[in-house]
Amino acid sequence: MSGVYDTAIVGGGFVGGAIAVALADAGLAVLVIDRDAPGTQAAPGFDGRSSAIAAAPRRLLDRLGIWRGVAADACPIEDIRVADGGSPLFLHYGREEVGAPALGFMVENRHLRMAVGARLRETGGIDLMAPAALTGIDTDDTGAALSFENRPTVRARLVIGADGRGSFVREAAGIGLTRRRYGQTGIVCTVAHEHPHHNVAHEHFFPAGPFAILPLTRNRVSIVWTERTAVAGQILALDGGPFLEELAERLGDFLGELEVVGPRWSYPLALQYAGTIAGPRMALAGDAAQAMHPIAGQGLNLGLRDAAALAETIVDARRLGLDIGAAATLARYERWRRFDSHLMLALTDGLNRLFSNDLPGVRGARDAGLALVHRAGPLKTYFMRHAMGEMGDLPRLLKGEAL
Repeated sequence: MSGVYDTAIVGGGFVGGAIAVALADAGLAVLVIDRDAPGTQAAPGFDGRSSAIAAAPRRLLDRLGIWRGVAADACPIEDIRVADGGSPLFLHYGREEVGAPALGFMVENRHLRMAVGARLRETGGIDLMAPAALTGIDTDDTGAALSFENRPTVRARLVIGADGRGSFVREAAGIGLTRRRYGQTGIVCTVAHEHPHHNVAHEHFFPAGPFAILPLTRNRVSIVWTERTAVAGQILALDGGPFLEELAERLGDFLGELEVVGPRWSYPLALQYAGTIAGPRMALAGDAAQAMHPIAGQGLNLGLRDAAALAETIVDARRLGLDIGAAATLARYERWRRFDSHLMLALTDGLNRLFSNDLPGVRGARDAGLALVHRAGPLKTYFMRHAMGEMGDLPRLLKGEAL
């Protein structure tokens, strides 16, 4: 294990792992620090959780050699249907409208974890530290010193926080956090069903919150069910049969017989964002930088866009002989990501507020809006391209290009 690294990445999950592989492939010395021993776990069992991967982030994963580990288990999303409760008006997105093989993909988290772990283990230039209790981060003009329980101090020119909503790196840097709770809980589970889903994703808006039906392989769908927190607690307390009845009432009968497979998960929903995502010797990415409502399934995609922009910023600076951890260097990353991340936060927050009510006047206006977008070709195409992650100033990895 090296004494001084170019970058120390705290958090070896999907976003942190992608950054580590990208930087190591470009010749940087990388340390990944994670309490869950990144890249060293035994093959995880099915736990019911899955993630949506948009078209552009999929190209990033492909370029980094991660996608090959999940390709056989990824289910393409070929169509998306959005409806407001039981309204006959709807919005439909189809892959043929943008000439793409798929609008995105659904991947079980366990397969993605294994693929990221495999790349972390096989990529030269990456050291993995786990389990390790990180106790402090001190910075100076030349780098950062990371302190641990019962381990020697490690130095790095730059520390990257990809350690989730409760980021230790963010707190150690003294970066403020804006947070707003929605009073909603997300319920997540996987359902096996009788009839084929035809690779169609559905999003139904109910007064309590959105209800997403997302296609998986082998006649299964991933359910992301938003409920008011008090009601969600009652639903989660139900036994298997009554829980399935509540689920079927919202899901409908188009998939035939249903069976919940794997455990149920729940988490409180909130919007949050850091006061800054870059400073001297530190940068934030993924949920450590911002976290949003799951209404559009864009959380991981936004984190992977962070990963692509941060990796490109660091590698370009290194090639120019600049200090990769200097505030002036990382200011480019801050400028690059702020508009995109804040726009997505505002969109998901606004959509949730618009649709999570049953006011007659509001409902009529939003239903008319769905129908209007459905018929408006250029506007519809713009929204589709944006959801696919293909709008704006894209980093090279999101285009499928090498760093």
